[in-house]
Amino acid sequence: DVPAWLKSLRLHKYAALFSQMTYEEMMALTECQLEAQNVTKGARHKIVISIQKLKERQNLLKSLEGDILEGGNLRVPLQELHQMILTPIKAYSSQNSSTEEHSREVDSHHGHPSSLLGSDRDSQGSDCKDSAAAGMQQHHLPGCEGESGGAPLPEGDLPGQFTRVMGK
Repeated sequence: DVPAWLKSLRLHKYAALFSQMTYEEMMALTECQLEAQNVTKGARHKIVISIQKLKERQNLLKSLEGDILEGGNLRVPLQELHQMILTPIKAYSSQNSSTEEHSREVDSHHGHPSSLLGSDRDSQGSDCKDSAAAGMQQHHLPGCEGESGGAPLPEGDLPGQFTRVMGK
């Protein structure tokens, strides 16, 4: 939810600018590109720093998982996870299959007809949430079986890693 994330950063006036971008475009933004869009200097700097923090979430999750397994205090990891869940997180799909094929796999895995996930409809509204939830369930189920083994998740599988840390 990019608008809510921008609002938490007090940058919600730029939500229209972000609404025209893909997730990948947003993650690759530079100060120069923002300047070309008439974003103020302070806001440009804050946006670039915030996007850098988004890029570091995978490493943060690995660190949090280690802290939890060591039996430390759960307050800080839970606060970090709470902050992270408020940031934009792209649904993970393996590089070998397209997003549409991935949605169908998730559908067949959970016994839901594919039309419920929005692959045949506009991707706005509740369909996005259904698709994201199904993607997280799909990643969570295999994680439960091998949880004690700590099998590595693919690079870029932020939802799966988040769910794994929550499970620990």
